[in-house]
Amino acid sequence: MTDSVTTLELPAPLVLADHPALDLLNTRMMFEGQRRDLLGTDADAAFWLEQIGFGPATEVEGGDGHLLARLRTLRDSIEDLLAARRENRIADPAALNAFLLPAVPQLVWEEVGAPVLDRFRQGDAASQRLTRLAYAAAELLAEGDFNLVRKCESPECSLMFYDRTKSHKRRWCSMALCGNRHKVAEFRKRRQGVAD
Repeated sequence: MTDSVTTLELPAPLVLADHPALDLLNTRMMFEGQRRDLLGTDADAAFWLEQIGFGPATEVEGGDGHLLARLRTLRDSIEDLLAARRENRIADPAALNAFLLPAVPQLVWEEVGAPVLDRFRQGDAASQRLTRLAYAAAELLAEGDFNLVRKCESPECSLMFYDRTKSHKRRWCSMALCGNRHKVAEFRKRRQGVAD
């Protein structure tokens, strides 16, 4: 039996949320009227981690599905905790904390000059990147201004973002995507009103 979702050409995940944890949530998005997962393989997960600036995909790409499964577990945890934070209710952070437990801060001095404090030093590159992502999510949940964590105002869009604009009036995931669609729709409404 062929799954129609697997034959559908999904877009690449967008990096536009201005926060890596929210960009991870945005790897599940509305596409053709349904919420779709844009991460389907370890290669997708590794490329996405590279896209958000967490190092080369070639260092973490496995192929056995393990990276993808771990990233999806982290995403589900962040999504649950973020929803609870936005609704001002208590939630269990155990799943997110499991990604933070392996972090072992170490001083690294591999080049001439000043050493670097590596807060996520672990055995493998994939675990380091997932821990960095979990840490970014934990910081957002504990210290972020949740008046600035928003969902795109387009009813057809599910993307989240952290509004870092000076005026804090960002409404759209992206002006090039939903903002422009809104402007075009408003323009058409005005033209139809004039034509009537």
